[in-house]
Amino acid sequence: MRPSSPAGDRSSRLRLAVPLACLAVLTACGTSSQTARLDTPADTGPGTATPRSAPSDVPTSTAEVDVERDGLDPAVVTGVRYATHDGYDRMVIDLKGDIPGYKVKWVDEFLQDGSGEPMGVQGGAYLQLTLFPANAHDDDGYPTWKGGPVYRAGLRNVSHVVRTGDFEGRVGVGLALARRAGFRVKEQSAPSRLVLDVAH
Repeated sequence: MRPSSPAGDRSSRLRLAVPLACLAVLTACGTSSQTARLDTPADTGPGTATPRSAPSDVPTSTAEVDVERDGLDPAVVTGVRYATHDGYDRMVIDLKGDIPGYKVKWVDEFLQDGSGEPMGVQGGAYLQLTLFPANAHDDDGYPTWKGGPVYRAGLRNVSHVVRTGDFEGRVGVGLALARRAGFRVKEQSAPSRLVLDVAH
């Protein structure tokens, strides 16, 4: 049988072993260089970097908008486009001439300008945009915004785009929505466009 070590010997060996073990652990942890790649958010347009799952540029206001412009020749609506974006649906009204005055408000239903007859478009909410002075026809009376008056959009919130009228220097454009939501209006130039975004 092997004799056990004297107590003094064991204690000095323990005092030496503990610092050496700590030094080994620190050396193993401290000299390694690790890098972690963070996924960058998807680019959603010029100058933006927001993740697709959490868009930050979503309209929130539901307040009516009323912009008056006097002394302008009537703008001509040449077309209307629409598409879904992250967090909102967008409608773009293409114009020839200066951007006219406009009003955006919530209505109970779409009425045909001039006759006042209900247009019978179904939706959970109705957003009416009216341009003035503006026309959707040329000097000979031919329409410059063709088709309609109801256009199926099938977007996330916007189900239909409706031409509610082209009467006495006013052009009406309605958005039939699945639900009432925040919206915003932007003016763009060269060429002239009026943009209406509605949150999903």
